[in-house]
Amino acid sequence: VQLQASGGGSVQAGGSLRLSCVTSGRTFSRYVIGWYRQAPGKAREFVAAISWDDDSTDYAASVKDRFTVSRDKDSRTTYLQMTGLKPEDTALYSCALGTSLHGVYDYWGPGTLVTVSS
Repeated sequence: VQLQASGGGSVQAGGSLRLSCVTSGRTFSRYVIGWYRQAPGKAREFVAAISWDDDSTDYAASVKDRFTVSRDKDSRTTYLQMTGLKPEDTALYSCALGTSLHGVYDYWGPGTLVTVSS
């Protein structure tokens, strides 16, 4: 399984970005795609996740109501729409594949950097 995130960049506070994560290789009957981020000097943290089969989602409290996760089955692409960005959202964002929203993610892709300036 390969995952590739893209769409990062530099924006001012209050701006928006949309990240994409393309999944390729082996497929699973049921899986979830999660988004995580790691800011400089901090631990990696969960951001959002979406279940591929039933479209259920989960969000970290810090991004709920600002970020939206979605997926396109045909292109095997997961999106993270980020609005109302804050400087504290600055981090390397990565996508990962797991078997449940709150479970372990076994496959990871390289991240894409998001920088939010005040």
